[in-house]
Amino acid sequence: MIRLPLALLLLMLGAAASGSAQTRHDSSAPIDFSAAHQELDDRAKRVILSGDVVVRQSEMTLSAARMTIVYDGDLFGGGSPQASRVDASGGVTLIRPDQTARSQYAIYDLNRRIVTLIGNVTLRQGSGNVINGGRLTFNLDSNRATIDGSSVGGGAPGAADAAPSGRVTGRFTAPKRDDK
Repeated sequence: MIRLPLALLLLMLGAAASGSAQTRHDSSAPIDFSAAHQELDDRAKRVILSGDVVVRQSEMTLSAARMTIVYDGDLFGGGSPQASRVDASGGVTLIRPDQTARSQYAIYDLNRRIVTLIGNVTLRQGSGNVINGGRLTFNLDSNRATIDGSSVGGGAPGAADAAPSGRVTGRFTAPKRDDK
């Protein structure tokens, strides 16, 4: 397993060259969502969203075919329910400023402020920087990322650059040199 501080990972991915820097995510910001269908199960304390689901919080967007939002509190008893976890599956895409990550599944633990992408993960930064693995974990408070080669269900069809071998792979762009 490779553990890299997100700042180092971003530096390696060319964030310094693009002039942008990751800022700490506002995990206390409201969560907005849209979906083709919503099912509420108040006894289980969850909302099931399906059909091109998009969830936004601050500058982070999570999209997938299906999501389950688990909440604490009483929705109908006059309480103020709060989301505690978001599970996403089916063509998951996580977008943060100057980053896009794709996977088969994602878990956003709002209490711990951790987003975990699982299964055939690809992280792209800028135009040519990419890292592939089986699992990517973002700590939104510390901006620390961990990526490893563990896999769920092997590589997806057509994902030739993914890491089905249990290894982390990647490509970083190098600065252009003026040869005189």
